[in-house]
Amino acid sequence: MNIYGKTLEELEDYFVSINEKKFKAKQLYKWLYEKKINNYDEITDIKKEVINKLKEDFLFNKVSLVTVERDKDVCKYLFKLSDNEYIEAVLMMHDYGRSICVSSQVGCNMGCKFCESGRRKKVRNLEVYEIVTQLLLVEEDLKDKITHVVVMGIGEPFDNYDNVMNFIKIINSPYGLKIGSRHITVSTCGIVPKIYEFATFPYQVNLAISLHGATDEIRNKIMPINKVYKLEDVITAVKSYIKKTNRRVTFEYIMLDNVNDSELDAESLSKLLKGINCYVNIIPYNETENISFKRSEMFKIMKFYDILKKNNINVTIRREFGSKISAACGQLRSKKEEL
Repeated sequence: MNIYGKTLEELEDYFVSINEKKFKAKQLYKWLYEKKINNYDEITDIKKEVINKLKEDFLFNKVSLVTVERDKDVCKYLFKLSDNEYIEAVLMMHDYGRSICVSSQVGCNMGCKFCESGRRKKVRNLEVYEIVTQLLLVEEDLKDKITHVVVMGIGEPFDNYDNVMNFIKIINSPYGLKIGSRHITVSTCGIVPKIYEFATFPYQVNLAISLHGATDEIRNKIMPINKVYKLEDVITAVKSYIKKTNRRVTFEYIMLDNVNDSELDAESLSKLLKGINCYVNIIPYNETENISFKRSEMFKIMKFYDILKKNNINVTIRREFGSKISAACGQLRSKKEEL
């Protein structure tokens, strides 16, 4: 077990189990996430025999930072895991804060045709500590606090549901990294049962749906998950989620040239989302050398945006980051592993 993989409640139970007061869990969290110690011996307010017990029961290691690619207002981090696998995280500087996009799996089994991560299959789920320590190492490099977190890197978060939820508990904790729940977003390509389950998660975390198509015909071509969970089922689950949580949902929509970017596609999307408490995040596609899809031309993106606006759909065009670095999800990992 790794100490960075334990929620506060789990550590409280642990201390009680070794006949210690559970408040020691809060003390330990302060050392881990506020003082950011590098080893147990730096702890000064927990007695030596308890520290020795912690050393016996919990590993202290983090993922390893391999390389950083930097561009204006963005950094792409490549991490190495203990089994020599690689994952990525991306730091983006916005006017509202410092946002990190973290990975939740090594590879991905969803197989979205436009995605570099999906091109290379899932190896395994990330452990909780492997997600948490992505943040710690980026904060160390940044020399500042991260304010917003998006679980939208390599992997499908809902395919590693329990570990991702524990990750959220740790970073949201007032004794942990203190990141507000409304500053945390989890993205799914549409695993319907987990959308219903996520609606019961007792934290006000945001939900994003990677939609990328307004019809089953288009989604079937580019997102194999749609053959398991049809678009109608996804939208029904989203409506149920909104009714239960009273929270707005984001729909991510990557613009692929001559695939999903026509005026008819925009009208279909407007009709699909009519009356839903949501907004659409239009994403210009990051092209990679391994995948043939191309980014839509800007005039098409603007026309698509205008049609959604005309139909009273809240919509934004995502600011582009990292045009000079390996910006696409999974691209830096692929470069490293396919050398």
